[in-house]
Amino acid sequence: MTAAKALQDVTVLDLSHLLQGPFATQLLADMGANVIKVERPGQGDLFRTLTFNNRWVGGTESPNFLAWNRNKRSLALDLKAPEAKEILYKIAETADVVVQNFRPGVLERLGFGYADFARVNPRIIYCSGSGYGDSGPYLARPGQDMLIQGLTGIAAATGRGDGPPVPVGSGFSDQVGAMNMVYGILSALYWRERSGEGQEIKVDLLSAMLAHQGQEMLMAMNFQQDFVRPKSGIGHPGMDAPFGVYPTLDGWVTVAMSPFKRFVGVLGDDSLLVYDNPKDLFDKRDEIWGKLAALTKGWTTAELMQALLAVDIWCGEVKTHLQAEQDPQVKHIGAITSYEHPTAGTVKVVAPAVKMSKTPAEIERPAPRIGEHSREILGEFGFDTATVDGWVEKGSVAEAK
Repeated sequence: MTAAKALQDVTVLDLSHLLQGPFATQLLADMGANVIKVERPGQGDLFRTLTFNNRWVGGTESPNFLAWNRNKRSLALDLKAPEAKEILYKIAETADVVVQNFRPGVLERLGFGYADFARVNPRIIYCSGSGYGDSGPYLARPGQDMLIQGLTGIAAATGRGDGPPVPVGSGFSDQVGAMNMVYGILSALYWRERSGEGQEIKVDLLSAMLAHQGQEMLMAMNFQQDFVRPKSGIGHPGMDAPFGVYPTLDGWVTVAMSPFKRFVGVLGDDSLLVYDNPKDLFDKRDEIWGKLAALTKGWTTAELMQALLAVDIWCGEVKTHLQAEQDPQVKHIGAITSYEHPTAGTVKVVAPAVKMSKTPAEIERPAPRIGEHSREILGEFGFDTATVDGWVEKGSVAEAK
């Protein structure tokens, strides 16, 4: 018997694409929501055509798309076709949530804005994601992840002081934005249970990334002083030594907030204790890092980790993605799993991260093919076979080949 799902009675009309919206709707789908992903006939979500290093899972499928679209069904529909309003308004009559991250104004012009859906169903919750909000001087700019990282200070605060700003090596802004979408949607669903009222939610990446750096922004704004990146491997521009990343004979280790004297004791050079005061530990952190690094290079990663953990130093190994997959703790908590895809075969994925005792998240569907569920979805909302056949023949609706 399949376990109950926390969101199994929630229907989500997913008009989103790329990363922010699809990750948000995947999180909802993992908790059981019925997510209907609306895609363009033929091309589908733009992420289906983008990949890393021209590599395709199973020779055909984009890893970018597979990563954010499991547990959904695909309805391939031309939003500019006259039938699109008939179909989407019919679905909206009983849907709970609409999610979209088109550029501001695009869906409103097509007749698929919040006001359009609210006229069909006043209880509907409509969540929009954008790069910079829905007005202002940046409205025409592309709201891409690295561009947002650059604008919000995180790139300027990351990396070595004698090198360029460094963006985080994943779609960090989009993923934070996705979490804000889910946070807003779940809050709105709870409010609707109490009030019976739907509402509109607006999430933008610029606000999300600023809020995610709350402590750094507060520090800079209230003291009117920006952080200055150190030239060493100090991991945060506001921290003093020994916080940072240190080389070993066969890799790297990280050291977080830890007593300097204790760290020096492990490395065995008491002459470094001359730096053990708050002023020098910050002002001379690059110099200190260099001397500490010269000592850590004499240890293997395993030996240094063992010695540091033995005296309660906050430390960890630096691992690649493949090394992380094999990490014993990652294996212990079951963080990696897989699913079967009809064209890509077995696809390794990161498992749902939130664990729930009574309503567990599960992967029950692979990422869909374009229009794979068009007929199934339209049938559920009362459209007869002959009508659907006509739409498919006309090209307004498409189905998977």
